[in-house]
Amino acid sequence: MLGRVENRSLPRTAAFFDLDKTVIAKSSTLTFSKSFYQGGLINRRGVLRTAYAQFVFLAGGADHDQMERMREYLSALCRGWNVQQVKEIVAETLHDLIDPIIYDEAASLIEEHHTAGRDVVIVSTSGAEVVEPIGELLGADRVVATRMVVGEDGCFTGEVEYYAYGPTKAEAIRELAESEGYDLERCFAYSDSATDLPMLESVGHPHAVNPDRALRREAVSREWPILDFHRPVRLKQRVPSLSAPPRPALVAAAAVGAAAATAGLVWFASRRRSLAS
Repeated sequence: MLGRVENRSLPRTAAFFDLDKTVIAKSSTLTFSKSFYQGGLINRRGVLRTAYAQFVFLAGGADHDQMERMREYLSALCRGWNVQQVKEIVAETLHDLIDPIIYDEAASLIEEHHTAGRDVVIVSTSGAEVVEPIGELLGADRVVATRMVVGEDGCFTGEVEYYAYGPTKAEAIRELAESEGYDLERCFAYSDSATDLPMLESVGHPHAVNPDRALRREAVSREWPILDFHRPVRLKQRVPSLSAPPRPALVAAAAVGAAAATAGLVWFASRRRSLAS
């Protein structure tokens, strides 16, 4: 348990959660690949490559250099994709695809933080078209994610305006702390990846969740708690309070298109395969 309810006379606090492999068991954007195919956003070959990318992601994730190359590639591939279409696809399939892969342990933590009087903030490199609906599903208070430029025609221009990754996640958290009055020394953070070390270092209570090798080493050396989440569960089946209308999600930084993030990880999978051959 996380202790007693926060003393309201003290500065506010929050719990910051990475999304993929921390709150949900897979990549949020890759999970929608079949839906994107059915909506005409990617072809059959893309679906197959995405399935492989999901496997690679679950096996080891992506390091800093790979994530940077992803950003460059995804911004080009999503150019011209209609944002409203992506949002509609996600809305239509959200419950079927995301509900079954939410970790029971993460859902419990979110509930406990809310009960203790803390805000819950999802901080993800994925896009708002995916992250915002998932945040609402989870009852998050705020969302931080990547943002791409959308043209007057309602389509992605291919330019990245804000990339929620590594140090920029920590910067967003500090900005939120200033605007919302959070005491970061009393705040919590959760992530599976060493690329989120800046985010974890920015709070007083960092936690490694299903950590990759590099993060596990850091967590052990710094004596951070290491959590093992392994029980995906449907929210409506386990937490009646989370089945109620969700809290409004206040977006701190909007997002990369869901299709764009999918494209980036498809490229990453292809890159890993070519290097292995």
